[in-house]
Amino acid sequence: MKERKQILRTCVVSKEVCEKKDLIRIVRTPEHTVIIDLKGKANGRGAYLKKNKDIILLAKKSKALDRKLEVTVPDSIYEELLGYVE
Repeated sequence: MKERKQILRTCVVSKEVCEKKDLIRIVRTPEHTVIIDLKGKANGRGAYLKKNKDIILLAKKSKALDRKLEVTVPDSIYEELLGYVE
């Protein structure tokens, strides 16, 4: 049987290449709202963050997601991300 390819993505903050399952995808939908995409299938522009509390806090401080998604990410998204990590 064939081995499946590992799907690799880059964390927006740490620039570290990781497997997709080790990252959380944040999406800007076509309606310009920001959602957390746990299944990895939502339509829109996506950005990935490592499942790490320090990385999420650094993303909030540096506004890395705002730049990548080209929209202002609300604080509630960061709170929700921290909830998933803990």
